[in-house]
Amino acid sequence: MHVRPLPIALCLAASSLLAQTPSPAVANYIKTIGPRTVLRHVRIIDGTGAPAAIDQDIFIVDGKITNITPAGTVACNDCGQELDLHGHTVFPGIVGMHDHLFYIARPDADAERHSQPPLLVPQMTFSAPRLYLAAGVTTMRTTGSVETYTDLNLKREIDANRLPGPRLDVTGPYLEGAGSPFIQMHQLTGPEDAKALVDFWAAQGVTSFKAYMNITRAELKAAIDEAHKLHLKLTGHLCSVTYPEAAELGIDNLEHGFFVNTQLDPGKTPDLCPPTTGAPTLAKMTANSPEAVALIKLLVDHHVALTSTLPVFESSDPKHLHLQPRVLATMSAPTREAYLATRNLELTRTTSPNGIDRAKNFANGMALEREFVAAGGLLLAGPDPTGDGGVLPGYGDQREVELLVDAGFTPLEAIRIATQNGATYLNRADKIGTIAVGKNADLVIVKGDPTKNINDIENTEIVFKDGIGYDSQKLLDSTKGRYGQY
Repeated sequence: MHVRPLPIALCLAASSLLAQTPSPAVANYIKTIGPRTVLRHVRIIDGTGAPAAIDQDIFIVDGKITNITPAGTVACNDCGQELDLHGHTVFPGIVGMHDHLFYIARPDADAERHSQPPLLVPQMTFSAPRLYLAAGVTTMRTTGSVETYTDLNLKREIDANRLPGPRLDVTGPYLEGAGSPFIQMHQLTGPEDAKALVDFWAAQGVTSFKAYMNITRAELKAAIDEAHKLHLKLTGHLCSVTYPEAAELGIDNLEHGFFVNTQLDPGKTPDLCPPTTGAPTLAKMTANSPEAVALIKLLVDHHVALTSTLPVFESSDPKHLHLQPRVLATMSAPTREAYLATRNLELTRTTSPNGIDRAKNFANGMALEREFVAAGGLLLAGPDPTGDGGVLPGYGDQREVELLVDAGFTPLEAIRIATQNGATYLNRADKIGTIAVGKNADLVIVKGDPTKNINDIENTEIVFKDGIGYDSQKLLDSTKGRYGQY
């Protein structure tokens, strides 16, 4: 890739895009800032699912895409910075829909996965936003918050160009019921408490909400109704409430595909999360079964979106245990040690505690996501960087796209799920999610051709957000050895 640069100081002074000049914490990671930039000779995956367009030029002015033409057909004397991108592909910035800003820590965890209470959720305010942006995530939903004021303040700093990171849809604190294993979560005392939590945090500026595993139906209904009254959406990682119950209550979105639905778990009682947490339901509800067909029809009819989070479940299948040197290099030493011990244990766990084949369930979860999309359902994408600790921000978003392809989607379909679909759900498809004239210049430049090898999405070189091009490798280098620490 060849860049014909303008002096950065000149670009900063000239740009009408920026409300404020980027702080040194941001400027250090900028590769190109405009106000005018041309991407020459690129392959374009536009995010709609349409075939890639070969050898194109993209013109960016003040953070917007102003023209897309066959390469070399439009010349100009004032194009600003021109990037020669032969051999590169451009696709829309990823819209990450299950992208936490925290990690899970198990104190004194050993090789048998025993640990001391309490289970903790340390905030990754420094490393996570950089990892997301470096990997191509330009917009993300936090999908549950444990330090909500921190997340809101981080959004303010990113929006003001004082810290690097994606634009944030900040989700409020978890709407969790009694019996939560997480000491940092408020435990609701009833429907009025759920309503009050939604009211308070909406007033503070959060833009979405998430229900969690021990919420009751009455609490969930109160939260959904209040969120909708405020024109906000609510998603859920549920267990105590089944998918059909949540759909009937009016929920907008369900997390983790079909992996955590408990409607067919033996002994499931109303408003209580069974210890099996959905594995028996997934084993019973095979693709195209009457149970699956009925549930998918219910979800589609009620306009309930599903978020695919395949990376957090792929350790269920040993052949899917995806270990990358770049992930290990990003972890702090204690985090890496704890993860490797857990991963070694995962390699020996072929069945769940109730005897269900974990690899078979993982494959069935993939198949159900395909069936949901075929029926007209809106599938979103995100990694859920928690679980056994091997799913990291950004890297996990890329892995989610790869696993969607493993699940049977084409590369173009998988990229659409990770870009346009998220923008559609967030009601931002007029600005982000696809590559088109008039939209924000949120663009990911990778070396190679993901339509032929989906793993090429990992070859990120420059990530544009609102027309500012960030150096992916510099951002990644700044996080090495830090994830799990801060």
